[in-house]
Amino acid sequence: MDFSRRSFLKKSGLLAGGAALTSLSFLQSCASSDSEENSEVTNPFGIQLYTLRDIIGEDPRGVISSLAEFGYQQIESYEGSMGIFWGMSNTEFKQFLDDQGLSMVSTHANVFENFEEKVNQLAEIGVPYITCPYVGPQESIDDFYQLAEQFNELGEIANNAGINFAYHNHAYSFEELDGEIPQVVMMDNTDPELVDYQMDIYWVVAAGEDPAEWFRRYNGRFTSGHVKDYSGGEEPESVVVGTGTIDYPPLLNVAEMNGMEYFIIEQEAYTDTTPLDAARANAEYMKNLSI
Repeated sequence: MDFSRRSFLKKSGLLAGGAALTSLSFLQSCASSDSEENSEVTNPFGIQLYTLRDIIGEDPRGVISSLAEFGYQQIESYEGSMGIFWGMSNTEFKQFLDDQGLSMVSTHANVFENFEEKVNQLAEIGVPYITCPYVGPQESIDDFYQLAEQFNELGEIANNAGINFAYHNHAYSFEELDGEIPQVVMMDNTDPELVDYQMDIYWVVAAGEDPAEWFRRYNGRFTSGHVKDYSGGEEPESVVVGTGTIDYPPLLNVAEMNGMEYFIIEQEAYTDTTPLDAARANAEYMKNLSI
C-alpha cells in the first residue's frame, strides 16, 4: 500500500469492503495553541467491549444494543472466548452493528496467531484497525527492538489487506530497561506508514508520564486512544471518566490536534457500580463534554 492510499484510509475512514466510518472531532475556534481551551467535542465516540467483559458473554446482542441506546456510535471488540465477532460471522456481526447504528472501528486480538485470517475478516467488513493489546514486560531492550521489526511485518500484512495495525500500551513500556524506554524504541523503530499506536491514557498516567507530551512528541502516531480515568491514591483504579484525576477536556483536544481519530471509552473497575451503569455514565460524560 503506498503512502497516498494509507493517508486516504486514515483520513477518510474509507476501507476496502466497507463503508465510510467517521471519527470523533473537535470544533476549534482557531488553529493556535490557545484554541486548546476553546473547543467542543462532537459525536461519535466509542467503547471497548472489554468494559462489559463480566456480562457480555451472557447476551452479546443485548449488551451491545444497550450501548447504542446510551449514545455510543462505535465499538472496539476484543478476542474473548466467543471470538472477535461474539459468536457471529464477520458479516453477521457487521449487519447486527449496522442495525444498531454502530460501527466497529477496531478490535484487540492475538496478532501472533492466524493474523492474516483475522485481517482479511476485518477488511471484508471495513474495520479500520486490528490492535495488539499486550506483549508484556520483556527480558531485555533487544526484545523490544525485535518486536518493532515484527510489528513492521504485521503492519505490512494489514496494510496490504486494506486495514491498519496498531499497538496498545500499558505502563511497562514506559519503564526504563537497559538504559532505554521501550515505548520510544518501538515508536522510533516502526514505520509510521505501517504501524500506528493506541494510547491507553490511564496507563501512561500510571507510569508517571504526561500523555499530552507524548501526543506532541509523536504527532500523528497515536491514532486511537482509550479514554479511561485514573482514581489516584495508594490503590489506583480505573473509574468513570470525569470522576478521576485526569483533566480530560484539554487533553482530548491536544490528542485530536496531534492526530487521534478514535476516542474509545474503557473502564476496568466497578466500585459501587455495574458495567452497564459505568458504560452509561461514561457515555453521558462524553456527550456533554465541552472544552
